[in-house]
Parts: sequence; structure tokens; C-alpha cells
Amino acid sequence: MENESVNSKPFTYTMSLIGGKWKMQILFWLWKSEIMRYSELKRSLEGITHKMLSNQLKELENDRLIIRIEYPQVPPKVEYKLSERGKTLMPVLHSVCHWGIEHMEDKE
Repeated sequence: MENESVNSKPFTYTMSLIGGKWKMQILFWLWKSEIMRYSELKRSLEGITHKMLSNQLKELENDRLIIRIEYPQVPPKVEYKLSERGKTLMPVLHSVCHWGIEHMEDKE
């Protein structure tokens, strides 16, 4: 197959939304927990910095994959959940998890 016949734009677009170390992990935790507060996400994502988590959440929100819910109270309460658009990625995450189950024991 020649490269000219391959339309890489859909793949490139999708990876621009979910690529990197943390975005898929954030989506995974929101998929499994439905709604999470910032501190819960930070605890679940071992090794992520405050700045990185804040940036990744903002990007996911800007890409309409998650919804940020802010409650007007003191101290402030913020929750995150998957958007309807984000939920459409869950079959992809499910497939990735299934692949991991099948291949975790592989030895090279």
C-alpha cells in the first residue's frame, strides 16, 4: 500500500485529542468512576503533577470530551465527568483494556 492512498487525518485528529501519557488515563478513570473531583483524579493518577493534571483537564474540556462542573460554595467544589462525546470513545478504551488482558502475560 502506498502512503498516498492512506488518509491519516482521522488518526492524527484522534491522537491529537487523546495522545500523551495522561489523557487516556484520565478518561479511563472518569469512565470507571463516572464523576470524580480533582483530588480524586490526582490520587488515581500516580505521578502526575498539579500543573499537568490541570492542563490535561483543560484540554479535554476544550475538546469537549469531559465536562467540568463547578459548584458555587466555599471551599470551591469541582467535579469532572465524561461528556456524551467523550463516552463515544469508551469502546476504544474497552478494546485497549481487553487487549491488555489478553497480552499482559506475554513474554518476549
